[in-house]
Amino acid sequence: MAWSKMRQLLESFLCPALYGRVEYCATSYRYLPDKAGFCYITVNKKNVFNMSDVTTLIRWYQTEQEIKNEPDLKIPLNNEEIEAVRKDANGTVPEDRLVIIARKRKISEYAKTLLSAQSALSKSNFYVLANKFLATSIVESIESDDILLNILALVDRRVGKKRLLSMTENMKLKHPIVQYFYELRLSAL
Repeated sequence: MAWSKMRQLLESFLCPALYGRVEYCATSYRYLPDKAGFCYITVNKKNVFNMSDVTTLIRWYQTEQEIKNEPDLKIPLNNEEIEAVRKDANGTVPEDRLVIIARKRKISEYAKTLLSAQSALSKSNFYVLANKFLATSIVESIESDDILLNILALVDRRVGKKRLLSMTENMKLKHPIVQYFYELRLSAL
């Protein structure tokens, strides 16, 4: 789906009080293939949630290196993970290296999970999650662990006052940007 059509659909689901205040923006550079572009959400023309492709890979690598170099961090491995590495290597890797490779894979996945939880999303992730939001129910989006799905659901017109007020306790456990959009929506009631 083209960005302009997706933006129209997303903005059609905004609650009436936030229409014009909350905007979804995306930039890309047609003639510069190494420039991935930016995606961000603005509130009252102020950028509050930035999803940038430029620094995501660098931050993911830095996070991965920090996890690798942390001496106190113990990442447990199970036999299934080691067997998966053995299967991928077709039995050509020595046994002691299998553990090292499996540990590095797990560290890499952990770093990606950690970075995603810190809301470092890329433009491509925004497109995927926006499509997912448009295809799933509002209840699934609210109960999701994904930050962007929570934000899109909170500003949605299908979420009523009663449901918003009943979510107060759950919002205390969410990411600060989700809490920000929850407070924004409550102020618009």
